[in-house]
Amino acid sequence: MSRHSMDLIKGTLDVLILKTVSWGPMHGYAISRWLRETTEDSFQVDEGALYPALRRLEKKGWLDSEWGLTDTRRQAKFYRLTRAGKQRLEQEVDLWSRYVEAMGRVLFHAGPAES
Repeated sequence: MSRHSMDLIKGTLDVLILKTVSWGPMHGYAISRWLRETTEDSFQVDEGALYPALRRLEKKGWLDSEWGLTDTRRQAKFYRLTRAGKQRLEQEVDLWSRYVEAMGRVLFHAGPAES
């Protein structure tokens, strides 16, 4: 079965970024690459969505950033999760867990009982 790229549901990019940088500081391209590889190309985040989201999360205080060198010795801005970002991620993971559980109950239910 071939895999196709899926559009992200509105509001999911933020939590995906927060989760990705929870593993340690990463620059934008590394975040995008990790998401693509981890989802086996299901989520491909383009620069036009990623960098505004990173700036938005930084403005909210959920990410901090600093300039550094990549593995290829290029200058890049590295993002890391703040304490507030960690709290927000925990809230989002809890919300998504409940959402997935509720969706599963509907999608995989045997159907309404006959009256």
